[in-house]
Formats: sequence, C-alpha cells, structure tokens
Amino acid sequence: MRIGVMIGPERGDSARKVTRMIEDVGWAEDAGLDTAWIPQIPSDFDALTAVALMGARTSRIELGTAVVPVQAQHPIALARQALSVQAASGGRLTLGVGPSHHWIVRDMLGLPYDRPAAFTRDYLDVLDAALRGPGPVDVENETFTVHNPLDLAAAGRLPVLVAALGPVMLALAGERADGTVLWMADERAVADHVVPRITKAAAEAGRPAPRVVAGIPVCLCRPTEVDAARERANRILGEAETSPNYQRLLDRGDARDVGDLCAAGDEAAIAARFRRFADAGVTDLSVRLLPIGQGRDELVASKHRTRDMIAALAAEMR
Repeated sequence: MRIGVMIGPERGDSARKVTRMIEDVGWAEDAGLDTAWIPQIPSDFDALTAVALMGARTSRIELGTAVVPVQAQHPIALARQALSVQAASGGRLTLGVGPSHHWIVRDMLGLPYDRPAAFTRDYLDVLDAALRGPGPVDVENETFTVHNPLDLAAAGRLPVLVAALGPVMLALAGERADGTVLWMADERAVADHVVPRITKAAAEAGRPAPRVVAGIPVCLCRPTEVDAARERANRILGEAETSPNYQRLLDRGDARDVGDLCAAGDEAAIAARFRRFADAGVTDLSVRLLPIGQGRDELVASKHRTRDMIAALAAEMR
C-alpha cells in the first residue's frame, strides 16, 4: 500500500495558501511519500491550479485531484485543463473526478442532480475521447453532443479515478476508470463493499486491477487524547449529516462518523490501522493530517509530529 498526504485549502488568505501548499508538497516529496492528493473544496482554491503550482516545484511525487466535480464544467474544458496541467507537471497528474453531492451540485451550483451515475457515464464518454487526443472529439450521447477539435496530447498516460460510493458508481469506476477515490469508507466497507464490486467490474471489462484510494484523518497523540482527536475530526470534517451518499457508505461498515474513521493514537495504533486498510484492499492511503492542541504553536507542532511519523511508516510499509 502506498502512502500519500492530502494537501489543500485551509483557512487563510490565498497568497498564504499558495506558499503553504508548495511548502507542504515539498516536504512530502523530500519525505519520500508516494502521492499528494488535492481536494476540490466548493468554496476554495482550484485543485488543478494547485497541482500545476505543485508540479512546478517538485520532480517525482504523483499529484492527484480528489476530486473535481464533473457537473462544474464541460468535459472538453476539463480535459483541456487536465492535459495542460499534465504537461506542466511532467506527466505526474492523476485526475480524480466524481459526481459530487446534492448539497454542492443542486444547492450551491443550482444544477440538476437527478441521475448522477448516468451523467458521469456520459461525461466519461467525452472526457476519455478528449484525453486520447490529439484529434477531433466526436461524441453524441444522451447528455452531450460534442464535435470539438483538440490539439493537446497527454504528456504520458493520464490516469483517471472516479469517486464511487454506491454499487452503480463502483461498477462504473471499475469498467471505465483506473480506480476510485474514497472518503468515509472504513476497513469493512472497503473489504466487503468497495473492493469486490470495483474489482469485478474491472475484470469483466478486461481492465487491470483498479486502484482504491482511501482518505482518512490521522492524528499522532497520546492514548488519553484519542477522544479529543476524534471530536476534532467530527467538528471540522463532519459531512455525513448533509450527504445521504456518505450515510449509505457508513452503513456498509462499522464507523458511525469521520471521528470513527480517524486513525488516532500512538505510532503502534496508527500502524495497525494502516495495515487493516491494506488488508482490506486499499492500494493507496491518502492521509488528512489532523493536528490537535491549544493555539497555533501546539497545532503546528502536532502537525509536524504526525507527518514525520507518517513518513517513517510509509517507508516501512512500501
């Protein structure tokens, strides 16, 4: 199992975010981590722009979006942006896309969210054709009628991952993509629900075994601080209460909320949790650093302790 880290928007002005993201990805590359995953937060920094910035300051680490909502832009526009970023990053982009959630697409963007899986399938028809360029993109399906010239070619293979939580989306991800990106999936949900469905779909489509990228919060702390870490995870990362998609995924496992999903405790406890995810079939772990403490200095110190432990564990598990 490969270990990576989430890098993305936090509180603060845009200039500081750029500096911090570049510093964080530089640390991840120097620490030997395999991947950096950049979330697309509805109200914040553009994930592909962040990848382009990070790609210019690194040379080795894989850079992935986790994930770009497909409803937010036309597939030709996304393909053009992704191919440009792939070239700028020296062929290190992994494009994670997904149908997002009703509270983003319908409530924030004012767009339909009636048939997200069908829309994603039609979207992939166009995106796949565009990423195979250069050449004309000619696709007609229920959603899109596209006849568009595109002179860009991928700088090396550009993997596409599809966020998938339910059976239909997992089948689609296995059939049409290189794997999936998960959030709110614990070990049992991965082993019993995600891996069997996506692997079966990939095999039936004649595709290689899919990647399964699982995102989890991680906090290195004393055993007496575990409850505080889980409470903080629920307070700053809790989304299940607004998303039926996440609720259904939680029902597939043992976790009740993101606090239960959090790997918190000493080095041995976190290593054991990582190994359980690997045994469940996770190919890539995306760590969301979760610092705890009172005030900025304590939070920064907690973040640095956790990420140093993650780097050591990544080398051990490789």
